[in-house]
Amino acid sequence: MNTTGIYIHIPFCKSKCIYCDFYSVAGQDNKIEIFVNALIREIETCPVDTTKWTFDTIFIGGGTPSLLNAQQMEKIISTLDDKYDLNKIIEFTIEANPGEARKEKLKEFYSLGINRLSIGVQSFKSELLQFLSRIHSSDDVFRTFQSARDAGFENINCDLIYNIPGQSLEDWRFDLNTLVNLNPEHISAYSLTVEQGTKLFELLQNKSILMAPEKLHEHFNTLTLSTLTKNNYNQYEISNYSIPNKECLHNLHYWKNDFYLGFGPSAHSYDGKKRWNNFSNLDKYIALLENGKSSIETFDDITEIKRINEIIGFGLRMTNGFKISRIPSNLSNQFQKQLKQTQIKFPKMIIKENNRIKLIQKGMNFADTIAMEMMLS
Repeated sequence: MNTTGIYIHIPFCKSKCIYCDFYSVAGQDNKIEIFVNALIREIETCPVDTTKWTFDTIFIGGGTPSLLNAQQMEKIISTLDDKYDLNKIIEFTIEANPGEARKEKLKEFYSLGINRLSIGVQSFKSELLQFLSRIHSSDDVFRTFQSARDAGFENINCDLIYNIPGQSLEDWRFDLNTLVNLNPEHISAYSLTVEQGTKLFELLQNKSILMAPEKLHEHFNTLTLSTLTKNNYNQYEISNYSIPNKECLHNLHYWKNDFYLGFGPSAHSYDGKKRWNNFSNLDKYIALLENGKSSIETFDDITEIKRINEIIGFGLRMTNGFKISRIPSNLSNQFQKQLKQTQIKFPKMIIKENNRIKLIQKGMNFADTIAMEMMLS
């Protein structure tokens, strides 16, 4: 049996952040109810044979899923429970923005079986939050975090962003230390990336802003690792740290190239042989499902080489790497050749031991580049 996850995408937001390239819509909360009905329709009519799958994680992301009320969330969860066996669910995450999830709502979510909360903190510095077009304050973070604890959540992740234009190392040290003092179980520390189609990309193109130089970026990485490690957060993936046994099991499904199902506009799914994704358009998504049609936009067949390259690419993001035994024997010689060439280009950065390939800490800074060199053609 394959352990797998379910992802639900809720596209609604109060406002759109300048850096976000996830599909979301602002100011359309009046469509939430008809969206929920369409989502339920998609789940009920999903044709994928999952009889050999064991679902152990659910992740409700967005957008801002906490904008839904408890009744709407209960309808979604009940539909999932009717369609799939949820008895093996270990981790059930929902995302929330500071200041947008009252204690009462968090209690209701917790009572529905949601046992992990992911809070989009991003920064505690007001000027950086303003630059990122976040609409919360640092006080909102403290209130939401305490509300989550009061509601019963014993597994909380907090997201932080570094490499923000105008952000100093001292700013980042302040953010890290402030968050560590809250004692979340998990911390995701992301470097700000510029994605095409975002307001941030437009500002960079217009030369209205400048991103931090590469050298400063390395200093941010070093400070992140040292601060979080010193406070007993173990790095298990490039951007993710946790106290022991609190790694995000759902995201590990992606990095380990496990199967998963995705529902909602723009959501992706994978069954080992193909990937597919829904339309990234709320109105089209709703209309298709209301008319009894599929919400899927594209299918992508996964060849053996593509699957191996995904194992390499995702695997090198994790501190424990990937198993060499996952490379099939017919591609072993080609892989070993690529590995040797990559080791020459990146000396002393790649570790080969106990049937695993992984990177030393310095190598993690170049994980994507190293992975590209190692991939098969």
